[in-house]
Amino acid sequence: MSTVKHIFIAFHRYAPFSNNLHHYHILFSSMNNQTQTETESFVHYNHTHPSKFPRWTARESFQFMYARPWQRVNDFYSNIVNGNFSLPLLFGSQTLLDYNNSAGIAALSDKTELESVAPEDRGGRWARVTFKIVLSYHGGSFDGWQKQPGLNTVQSIVEGSLGKFVDEKKTQLLQEKGLPIEGCAAVAGRTDKGVTALQQVCSFYTWKKDVKPGDIEDTINQAAPGKLRVISVSDVSRAFHPNFSAKWRRYLYIFPLTNGEYRDQSSGNEVFCESFGYNEIHDSSSKDGLENGKTSYEFSVNKVNRLLRKLEGTLLSYKMFARDTKASRNDGPPTECFVYHARAKEARLSMTDYAEETKVMCVELVANRFLRKMVRVLVATSIREAAAGAEDDALLKLMDATCRRATAPPAPPDGLCLVDVGYTEFDPEKCFILTE
Repeated sequence: MSTVKHIFIAFHRYAPFSNNLHHYHILFSSMNNQTQTETESFVHYNHTHPSKFPRWTARESFQFMYARPWQRVNDFYSNIVNGNFSLPLLFGSQTLLDYNNSAGIAALSDKTELESVAPEDRGGRWARVTFKIVLSYHGGSFDGWQKQPGLNTVQSIVEGSLGKFVDEKKTQLLQEKGLPIEGCAAVAGRTDKGVTALQQVCSFYTWKKDVKPGDIEDTINQAAPGKLRVISVSDVSRAFHPNFSAKWRRYLYIFPLTNGEYRDQSSGNEVFCESFGYNEIHDSSSKDGLENGKTSYEFSVNKVNRLLRKLEGTLLSYKMFARDTKASRNDGPPTECFVYHARAKEARLSMTDYAEETKVMCVELVANRFLRKMVRVLVATSIREAAAGAEDDALLKLMDATCRRATAPPAPPDGLCLVDVGYTEFDPEKCFILTE
């Protein structure tokens, strides 16, 4: 029952209708004005920065993002995980990363400061052995990283595979509790359902003395062939933690520039479609100057690049670009991230299964940390702002918004990939997208 109806019943119960008709009119006029004020505040989301064209509504943004040939991107990632394709295919000779393995995935350049201690030198609480495991997995084949009942997740497969390396004491405890014999894997960052990882880092420790890295690699590789593969396993110090020891993470988002009907929507001759109605997110004060209310469904990759470049080198609160975060992490330092690198570049997917190449936009983001769904919201919002012809500092201005609906809904997870995790200082020269 609505608030207005509650008030009407209460008012009618304690006052004769004939004597209070005027009061009813005043009451409902006040309620309508209050509701209208709240609605206007909610609809505008405190986001009133001008743009050349109306911004998309949440529905328009969602439809635009999902009307893509995502299967081509999924297949591309699957081929990289299986070692059939190389990621530098997207960037040509520009990339300076060293790809020296069969999968075309960059060998870990981080020589961790947490050097391994020889097993014979360990004693007491340091006697346990810690392994650093670098994994590659196809996001479309799993329900994300985190273990959940009844779901096919990467963590459940990895920890199930590690069960045979668990020490005798832990094995006995698990058996007494009626729990499956599984290991426990800490991870650098949990990925959502549909998100691919090329160098996800996790760790596992055991008190067993005879466990060899090659044994761990072989066991995990047999668990989900073609979907999950071990890149490397190494013996590291007990002080190593894949998440807390990391200094930066690199994500790549591949966005197809053709829609579901394979029409190019990248920069070219601008095409405008009549909007379903004036987009209320736009600045109402400049509504009359909006190209007769027409919405642009084309954007420039260079414009997206300029929007993203404004984020580089500054510690900012990205709470407006986060989703599904705990209340305790909605304000203050937990929302602050330092973005080292944020660039966009046009590229092409060379797919042997299709008659033609797929024109795509690649977005490369490197930061000390990322919030939940932050990359996907940044990509979607950047595209929306580029299509609207917003100013180059539009993303920075959105940091001051008071409602997360000021940013666009997250882009599909199919295009997102965790490329690698670094444990030494970030080197800006070792990036895919280096051009201005």
